Amino acid sequence: MKRSRLPLLTVFPLTVLTVVVGTPLFVGNQPVRWESGSVLPKIVLDESESGTTPSSPGDDSTTPGSSAPSSGGTIKVAEKWKPGMPEWGVQVYWEEDKKQSDTFIVNQARKHAKYLTGLHANSVSLSFPFYTGGRTSNTIKSGPKTPSAARVTKVLKVFKDAGFRTTIRPIMDEASLNPPDGWRGNIEPASRSAWFTSYLKFLTPYLEVAEEERATTFVVGTELNSMEGDAGWTSLVSKAEKLYSGQVAYDANWDKYVADRINMPVNHLGVDAYFPIKVPDDASVDTLVDGWNDWLDRKTTADLPKITLAEAGIGAMDGAYHAPGDFYTKRAVNPQVQATWYTAVCKVVQERRMGGVYWWSIYFEDDPATPPDDKTASRLDFAGRPKSEKAIKSCFTSNYAGPGKAATE
Repeated sequence: MKRSRLPLLTVFPLTVLTVVVGTPLFVGNQPVRWESGSVLPKIVLDESESGTTPSSPGDDSTTPGSSAPSSGGTIKVAEKWKPGMPEWGVQVYWEEDKKQSDTFIVNQARKHAKYLTGLHANSVSLSFPFYTGGRTSNTIKSGPKTPSAARVTKVLKVFKDAGFRTTIRPIMDEASLNPPDGWRGNIEPASRSAWFTSYLKFLTPYLEVAEEERATTFVVGTELNSMEGDAGWTSLVSKAEKLYSGQVAYDANWDKYVADRINMPVNHLGVDAYFPIKVPDDASVDTLVDGWNDWLDRKTTADLPKITLAEAGIGAMDGAYHAPGDFYTKRAVNPQVQATWYTAVCKVVQERRMGGVYWWSIYFEDDPATPPDDKTASRLDFAGRPKSEKAIKSCFTSNYAGPGKAATE
């Protein structure tokens, strides 16, 4: 199995899933509430009005992302993102091949930019791996598939020139952590101070690139459950903010988000959202929306204008609603499952007045206009699946105006 096809942002131990899914049996059916005396992070959840809903996913008759965005080779988003607007985006995951030329890298970025403008996306998050020696390692480092800061600059420039809102999102590769029992959410460095020192050293050139290219957001951590709340983040984020003047963010795993307060000294919180819902494959959009709200209501029943879905996705296969982030299983392909899920998630984003959604995912080395090979590709791939693309475009062209100023405060 190619490591490049692992959903690096979604894999966590079955024991975690069991505990979280079992939570309602322990705490009852009431939403989880937080004591007023608990420690507050910089993130504050606000309230605002409810939004509108998108259209249904439709049929297989068109592939909206495959059309050219404009004539003459120019690639431009239909409408540039501005503060207060929804972030309609995609996670582009990049494992670099050092043998590929700079020209290939730039052309590949242009290929993705063209595809995403066809979907009416206004945002792109560029995720790429970094490495550690194991669960107790103090060392963070680049690896054979980590793109250099110079190469990230070239790709970022393509997306920036096309008018996309851009995010840089380094993410810990899990190959050395013995998955699925070991994952980025349960690392325990022998020396946390040494770990933070090493991590900042790794992040520094990418923070400098983010500043030079005016990236909108830099994600300093993703799904690092066991490290959340550590005092080391205060120093790391403070030093990061001296290098980079944009939005510093953290992306929490869905289980931790609903079960606990995310105490991180950042100014934006994303959620990698793979809520399992025990419904059949023919469940309606509204049934899935209800399932999502059951999970979100454990955190709060209010609107969520300061929360962005940093990742949302699901396998295009039978039974996927029960475990949306399951990469390892390859059951019978079912594009309608994926399309209906996308439509439901978009409806939740609008009704809860969230900041937006980034779909997982597109792999940088792939041609997004080519249908996935269902023998080898991840079921979570959506590029080249007409029903899913139609659902995404319907979402991205809906009349949802966005969460307003609250989303950027």
